[in-house]
Amino acid sequence: MFLSNLRLADFRSYESVDLSLSPGKTVFVGANGHGKTNLVEAVHYLATLGSHRVSADGPLIRFGQDQALVSARVQAGLDDDRSLAVAIEIRGGQANKAQLNRAPVRPRAIVGAVRVICFAPEDLAIVRGDPAERRRFIDELVISRWPRLSGVKAEYERALKQKTTLLKALSGRSVRRAGTGAEETLDVWDEAIQSLGAEIIAARLRTVLDLTPLVATHYDQIAPVVSAAAISYQSSSIEPELGLDVSDVREQLAQSLVRRRADEITRGVCLVGPHRDDIACALGGWPVKGYASHGEGWSYALALRLASLGLLQDDGIQPILILDDVFAELDDQRRHRVVTAMDSVEQTLVTVAVKGDLPANLEAMIFSVSPGKVTGPIQGER
Repeated sequence: MFLSNLRLADFRSYESVDLSLSPGKTVFVGANGHGKTNLVEAVHYLATLGSHRVSADGPLIRFGQDQALVSARVQAGLDDDRSLAVAIEIRGGQANKAQLNRAPVRPRAIVGAVRVICFAPEDLAIVRGDPAERRRFIDELVISRWPRLSGVKAEYERALKQKTTLLKALSGRSVRRAGTGAEETLDVWDEAIQSLGAEIIAARLRTVLDLTPLVATHYDQIAPVVSAAAISYQSSSIEPELGLDVSDVREQLAQSLVRRRADEITRGVCLVGPHRDDIACALGGWPVKGYASHGEGWSYALALRLASLGLLQDDGIQPILILDDVFAELDDQRRHRVVTAMDSVEQTLVTVAVKGDLPANLEAMIFSVSPGKVTGPIQGER
């Protein structure tokens, strides 16, 4: 998979940009603050309907404007000339709009049209940040494997929001009072939580299981000091080792919901479901968070992304690899490992502040980025 064209309008710092791209390695060079990351952020948004830098859509719209556009032409592969036009209109304060081959569709319908693996400085938060960062990591990977789960996740979040509102009313922690039949309504939302949540957890469990040996292998290859890297699923709602089957997970969730209902009503919080789970990242049996050095944390985060790339490739998916301003943080050994990974994908998009940060053996098509403007490319320039 690769992009043959990328067009932005009023996205971040760009009033308008229209780029012709090719398979292989493409580098965007520009000083910090000139907008190089905005380009790859747009690609990431097109793939995931989210930014790897901010949690809300507002900052993505150019100052003074009320909407932004990201569109691209996606080719299926080097040996597959099928192509697809995909676009998303980001609308401040309103529902976003999307198109596939110029036909209007719901935004979730474009998920899967573009697949990416993105490694960025923010990835250190996966191993050092809150559980929400690790849930976001695993869910993006899950949706890359099975795009329909984007809709499942959205429906789960809607059910969770409705249930939380009702629990607050039942607990007396809200100015809104629970009406007649509140307990029966709670049953309805619990049914949604266990049904939708079971699909999400089962997909996470399968993905963590498949990822585990790849993370260990990639960490061994890039870490300056050998240490066993491991990843596992942690949940207070289910016992992960009891199986990956959706029906088994659903049954465990149902039991947990019954057991915790009184606590949920008392506290006004939903205590059961995938939104409470975490991904445990460990080195040599110790948690990466709080124990690993900065270099070990970077190596682990990089191993997670390279393992994710390998997993999608094992699934028969060729994602676009995005490397956002990371070479300056990597030593020669890890740079070499990343370049090796780049050789296995059909398109890699790289951002750097200065050309000197690029590995010496990297041949790429280079674009120069200045405020609001992208020029190039110059084939093979270093």
